[in-house]
Amino acid sequence: MELFTDYTLRTVTIGAMLLGAISGFLGCFAVLRRQALLGDVMSHAALPGIALAFLLTGQRDPFILFVGAASAALLAALWLLVVVRTTRIKDDAALALILAVFFGFGLVLLSYLQRQPNAAQAGLKSFLFGQAAALIERDLWAMLVVGLPALALVLIFWPQVKLVSFDPDFARSIGLPVRRFDVLLTVVMVAAIVIGIQTVGVVLMSAMLVAPAVAARQWTNRLETMVVLAASFGALAALVGAWLSTLGEGLATGPLIVLMMSLVTVLSLLFAPERGLLWRYLRRQRILQIG
Repeated sequence: MELFTDYTLRTVTIGAMLLGAISGFLGCFAVLRRQALLGDVMSHAALPGIALAFLLTGQRDPFILFVGAASAALLAALWLLVVVRTTRIKDDAALALILAVFFGFGLVLLSYLQRQPNAAQAGLKSFLFGQAAALIERDLWAMLVVGLPALALVLIFWPQVKLVSFDPDFARSIGLPVRRFDVLLTVVMVAAIVIGIQTVGVVLMSAMLVAPAVAARQWTNRLETMVVLAASFGALAALVGAWLSTLGEGLATGPLIVLMMSLVTVLSLLFAPERGLLWRYLRRQRILQIG
């Protein structure tokens, strides 16, 4: 009960559950469009944006840092598109290149800022691995202001987004502007990333984006059910991770949330009906017995 009665614990728990639900919902489209690695690149690319936003403004206001993170993540996605289309570099090599460039630049800026007296108070280093305990009520409002419009955009264009995610060639053949909806889905993925970097950090954020969707995909073939399951898995992992972090000193909330989400994913991969490894093994054994 202390989890919901103590102000600090309640704020951390609600913030983590918001992050889990929103990133789980929006992460489904990254997984279905086979752009999970793009999420990883954009989450790492957010680091220099955060550092530059602080360097230019001298403020640790979450909205300012969110704008910096989102700008850097979108720039990384745009650069990736240009590299893949105008050079002979393959997708995986371009992803690795851009991740290394942005993350390396972010670490350089972070090292410089950490030597400045005001940066020590800002605690920018916490954005590497997250610091959920530092969440305050203003951060929750920032999450809602960024996350809810992203969810609303997906729901407004649900039929088009669904078609583009499952069959972009057919969507293109009937005249749907697939490129515009690709941009829309990239933007909402950026929104999911920027609201989570303070809680779990740029290094672990991609797990919050991908793992709930992968787990949910094992249980259903319907997109409507998948997004609800992914959001539920993300929120549940956040709740359990936040609770576990209260059981002892030195237990970091962000990594625990990611560990709980990973556990849900492993269990889904093993035991989900039809797609689970155990289910497929039993079905194979039954076929062999009949044969």
